[in-house]
Parts: sequence; C-alpha cells; structure tokens
Amino acid sequence: MKLFKYALLVFLGACSYGSLSTIVKLGMNDGFRMKQLVGSQYFFGWCMLLLLVLLFSRKKLGLKTGGKLLAAGITISLTGIFYGFAVEQLPASIAIVLLFQFTWIGVILEAVVDRKLPSREKVISMVILLIGTVLAGGILEPSIGGITTTGVIFGLMSAVSFAFYIFVSGRVATQVPAVNKSLYMTTSAMVIIMTVFSPSFLYDGAITDGLWKYGLPLGLLGIVIPVLFFSIGVPKLGSGLGAILGAAELPAAVVASVLVLQEEVSLLRWIGIIVVLIGIAAPQILPMGTGKKSSKPSPKQSPKQSLRKVEL
Repeated sequence: MKLFKYALLVFLGACSYGSLSTIVKLGMNDGFRMKQLVGSQYFFGWCMLLLLVLLFSRKKLGLKTGGKLLAAGITISLTGIFYGFAVEQLPASIAIVLLFQFTWIGVILEAVVDRKLPSREKVISMVILLIGTVLAGGILEPSIGGITTTGVIFGLMSAVSFAFYIFVSGRVATQVPAVNKSLYMTTSAMVIIMTVFSPSFLYDGAITDGLWKYGLPLGLLGIVIPVLFFSIGVPKLGSGLGAILGAAELPAAVVASVLVLQEEVSLLRWIGIIVVLIGIAAPQILPMGTGKKSSKPSPKQSPKQSLRKVEL
C-alpha cells in the first residue's frame, strides 16, 4: 500500500508536468514569449518553495550535501532548455516523442548503475510505452514535416537530461526533507535558466502586464508539485519505475489541450493514450499474473499474527 502511495505521487507529478504545454500556449496566445514564460515558471516556483521552507522546514544542509543537490538541479534546467530549442525546430508531435525516450533511457541508466538487468515487467512496459508514445504523439499521422537534425539532437538531449533528473531524484540526498531538497535543486536550475533565457522579465514590466497569471500556475505545476512529488516518490520506487510512471505526462498533456484549448485529437492518438496508460500500469499488473505474491500465511505464523498482518 505504501508503494502505491509513492507511485501515485510520481504519477501525479508527471501529470502536473503534462499541463505545462497548455499553459504555455495560453501565455503565447496572450503575447508573451517562450523565454519569458519559462523564466517566470522557475522564478515563481523557486519563490513558492522558499516560502514552504521558511514555514515548515528550516533545516540547514552541509556544504557537501547542498553542493550535490545544486549539481543535481542542473538536470532540471537542461531539460527545459533542450526541449525548448527542440520545439522551436520541430513539429510539437515529434518533439514530444523524442522527449519521451526518457522512459527506456531511465530504465537502462538504472540497470547500468546497479549492474542488474531490467525486470521482465519493465521491459514489457517500455515496449508498450514506446508504441503508445508514437501513436499518442501523432507521428504516424499525415502533415508531419519540418524535421531538422539539430532539432532531433536537442529532443534526444532533453530525453537524456530528464532521465538523469529522475535518476538523481531517487539517489541524491534521499535523507534530506523533500521541500529542502527541492529548493536546492530548483535554485541552481533557476540560475541556469536566467542565464540562458535572460531575467529581463523581472524588470521590464512583463510581470505586471499579466505574465504573473501564467508564471504562478507554471511555477506550481511545473516546479513545486512535480519536484516535490518526485523527491518523495522516486527514492522509494527506484528511478526505473519512476521513469515509467513519468510517462503519464503525455496523456495529461493531450487531455489538457482538449479540455482547455479545445484541440481536436484523432482516434489514433486516443488509442495511443490508452496504450501509454497500459504501459504505465504494466509493472504493477504483470506480477499479479505470475503468482509471485501469496496470500497464504507462513506456517511459522500464529493465526493472530496472520490476522494482524492482513489488517495492516
């Protein structure tokens, strides 16, 4: 039951990420640039995390631990930068499919570091996810063009950096409270984003002109919720399963675009969304069919001990 709770947190964090593209599109339709929206996302997200730390957890971190978390935060900013450049040079459907290669990259990364082959359930899940991602991304539909080599490279780099982000979330400073860990990681990410995209939105009047209406939800849904939930859930689940659950971002993105932007989605893409959800659930469902878990009490347990274990 506890593992389900952590899996749910990672799933919800991924769904939170999935809503970002819709908010960004709304902001761009309102006249704001991509760089302003991304910059405000990290700025407002960092401010909200700082407030949470001041209110609930003022634990001081050592120089070594803090340094590790600041370094780990680089993976967050690199994902946003690489994916932003990919979207500028590729059709959105191609860019999202390239980003979602992080699912199998994350599983392989975990296998290499742990020197252990992925489980059968994870391999099956990866295959299902890849099929579902291609369908849900609309890559098989007509009118796909404008593909550049540079865009493809940036898209794959965003997948690698996101896989590393999920990996470090589950391996670095796991003993640190999630809110403190998230603040440190976001701090370095924000500095890099501001350096690459410019912090001019802070003083050119963009915030008072309405950028705050998009920066606040972007910060909450793109920084606070996912970074916190990943920091809590991934260390308990492992980065491989965390990457698989992270695939929930794609269905969430499509559903948000339909509900908010009233975009039309073909039957093929809806089928892809269902396939992705099946791929996410596969690591949990497949072990049930193998009979690995038995409900029979151990012979060494007394009836009272067995009943107590069932109640828990």
